[in-house]
Amino acid sequence: MAEFWQRRVRSCKDRRRSEGGGVTVRFSIEGVDGLPEIQQGDDLAALIVGAAELADGDILVVTSKIVSKSEGRAVQAHDREAAITAETVRVVATREYEGGVTRIVENRQGIIGAAAGVDASNAPHGTVLLLPIDPDASARALATGIRALTGAAVGVILSDTLGRPWREGQTDIAIGAAGVHVFDDLRGSADAAGKPLAVTMPCVADELAGAAELVKGKSSGVPVAIVRGLGRYVGELDLPGARSIQRPAERDLFRIGADEAYNEGYRDGFDESQAEGPLASE
Repeated sequence: MAEFWQRRVRSCKDRRRSEGGGVTVRFSIEGVDGLPEIQQGDDLAALIVGAAELADGDILVVTSKIVSKSEGRAVQAHDREAAITAETVRVVATREYEGGVTRIVENRQGIIGAAAGVDASNAPHGTVLLLPIDPDASARALATGIRALTGAAVGVILSDTLGRPWREGQTDIAIGAAGVHVFDDLRGSADAAGKPLAVTMPCVADELAGAAELVKGKSSGVPVAIVRGLGRYVGELDLPGARSIQRPAERDLFRIGADEAYNEGYRDGFDESQAEGPLASE
């Protein structure tokens, strides 16, 4: 029986090769140990280079919180609600719960999420952290510094944790990127069956941010991960950053929450009826 299955496996492999089957892609992700607690003004590039051996094609996924710490983006915890308001560009949805109100908003960085990215987790006691002012610029500065110190062409992704509409739980996404192709644009190519791909454009930066979170974790004290084996996604530092991932308003099908959309439609309908005046009696 074992010999039968071995023949079947060899037959399948031979058929795949004869039909032009794809090549298996392998890559690895490992956390960077030994980084100290980051303080305002710390040179992140030097600290990362001192803790890891880097090579051409490596992609560093860096938790945005350590960038915020180094850039001094901490405020007192009692100012959290005011900080959320200050960082908010547009309110998408609000929901009351027993402990307060959850605000889903668009922040200054163009990211839509809870509390404008203002977060107390892994922040110094008595403080909350704001996101970097310009995550793409922060990623570019970090990549530039690491390339200068090592001579290695590396890419950098800054990650943060967000929830998703329609799905429970959270995952990490890319909020900043430099030296990395954030999309794998397959439009105009064909799938394995030869069918044309018209809209397929995987967001590589988000995929890598989520995968890297599996080795970084929330409580392990490992804020940086190295992705190896995907050097084809590394490029020049002037590539479009993570801001290019944000969907433009004109293509946003879910610009406000369901309750907010209902209330807005109700108000518009009421205002329209008031403008038209009372119905004429017969």
